[in-house]
Amino acid sequence: MYAVVVTGGKQYRVSAGTSLVVDRVAAEVGSELSLEQVLMVGGDNVTVGAPTVPGAVVKATVTAHVKGAKTESMRYLHRQRRRKQKNGRASLSVLQINSIQA
Repeated sequence: MYAVVVTGGKQYRVSAGTSLVVDRVAAEVGSELSLEQVLMVGGDNVTVGAPTVPGAVVKATVTAHVKGAKTESMRYLHRQRRRKQKNGRASLSVLQINSIQA
């Protein structure tokens, strides 16, 4: 059984027992989280929501909070001899999917 959930404005296909890296969620490490925006539940019978599947919930546990890879961007204005540099790292959370209730 699998489900398509929305978290952080992005859609993810998940199944029970897998881990998922998403944008940082406001929960402590070790706490259980319920993802209620389920767009689709699949398996033997596929249920597609309009826009969400009523009564479907995905239960997950927050395993860790990590930082993503470093991103660098540079802009050079050649006539002004000016350089502009930006750096950043995304704050991410690792979720362990426990169960899908449909």
